[in-house]
Amino acid sequence: MTPGSLLSDRLVAAGFIRPAVLMRGLQLSRPSLGRWPVSLVIGLSGLLVEPLAWLQSCLLSRRIRRVQLPEAPIVVIGHWRSGTTYLHQLLGADPGMATARNALTVAPHVALLLKPCLTWLLARVMTRIRPIDAVPWSPHDPQEDELGLARLTMDTNMAGMAFPRQYSFHFHRSVEHTTRRYERQWLQFTRLTWLHDGARKAELLIKNSAHSARVPMVLRHFPKARFVLLRRDPEASIRSLVQVKQRLGTLVGLQPLPDVITQVEETVAAHRALMGAFEKSRAAIPEGQLLELNYSDLVSDPLAAVQRIHNHFGLPGWQRAEAPIRERIAQASHYQADPVQLPAAAEQRLQQLLEA
Repeated sequence: MTPGSLLSDRLVAAGFIRPAVLMRGLQLSRPSLGRWPVSLVIGLSGLLVEPLAWLQSCLLSRRIRRVQLPEAPIVVIGHWRSGTTYLHQLLGADPGMATARNALTVAPHVALLLKPCLTWLLARVMTRIRPIDAVPWSPHDPQEDELGLARLTMDTNMAGMAFPRQYSFHFHRSVEHTTRRYERQWLQFTRLTWLHDGARKAELLIKNSAHSARVPMVLRHFPKARFVLLRRDPEASIRSLVQVKQRLGTLVGLQPLPDVITQVEETVAAHRALMGAFEKSRAAIPEGQLLELNYSDLVSDPLAAVQRIHNHFGLPGWQRAEAPIRERIAQASHYQADPVQLPAAAEQRLQQLLEA
C-alpha cells in the first residue's frame, strides 16, 4: 500500500470527524502516542472542514429541518459480515432507492454544500477496493450510515474501532444502549441522506448492522419501517469480523490492537448481545414488516433474493430496478473474497466459546 492510498483509506474510513466529537472521544478513551499519525490525520482533517460545516448549517439548517422523509424505509440489519453490505449494494442499485453513499458518509456535515467537489475528489483519490475486505467501492457506492454518524457523534459502534482496546465498553454504551445524542444525530443524518440522494426517488434505504439492537429506536420514528434481517452461520461471521476489526484497527485505530484471542472473545460476546437484543425486540415489529433472508440464499441467487424483498414489501418499480441490479450482480461476480483464517490458538478459542 502506497502512502497516498493509505492516507486516502484513512480519510474515507475515519477522516473529517468534527472536533467536538473527537474531543468527546478523548474524554472517554485515551489514545496511544504510538498511533499519532492516525490521530493527526483524523484531527487535522476535521479542523480543516469545520468552518464549512458551520457554513452548511447556517445555509441549509432550515431546509434540513423541513425534510419530509418516507414513512416506511427499508432497514437492512443483521450481524456484521452476514451479507448486509452486498444486499445494500444490490438494493442501492435500484434507481428508486435513496441511501447513504460514500460521498455523504465521508463528511456528512459538509456533503450537501460540497457535493460536486467531494464526488469529484473521491473519484480521483479513493482506492478501488475497501481496505478491510477488498470489496470494490466508489464515491457512489452505498455505505453503512454508522460510518457517517461517526463524524457527528462518538456514540457509535465505530468508537470501538477507533479505540480497539475498549471495544466492549463502546459496544455496550453505543450499541446495546442508545443515547439521546445518537438518536438526534441519526435523525439528522437520515435527513441529510434524503437531501443528498433522494431527488426524484420514492424509497429510503438504511443499512446498519448495529440497528439490529436498535429496533425500538427505529420504530419510534418510523413505525412503518420494513426490516430485512440477514442471517449467517455465527462461526463464519464472527471469524470474518475478527479479521475486519484487525484491519480496521490497524487503519484507523488510536490504540494498539488487543491480542487476537481477546478479539475473538469480545466478538463472540458482542454477537450474542446484538442478536439477543434483536430477538427481544422482534415482537415489536408489526406483522409483515420483517423479512428474514439467509446469507447462503443471497449468495447463491442474489437476483431472486432482491426480488423476494420487492415482492414481500410490495415495492414498486421492479421493471426499472431489475436491469441495474443485474448489472451490479455481474460486477460482483468478479469479486474474490479474501481468505479468512485465524491463528490456531484464536481458532481453538472460538470453537470453545461456540460450543459453550
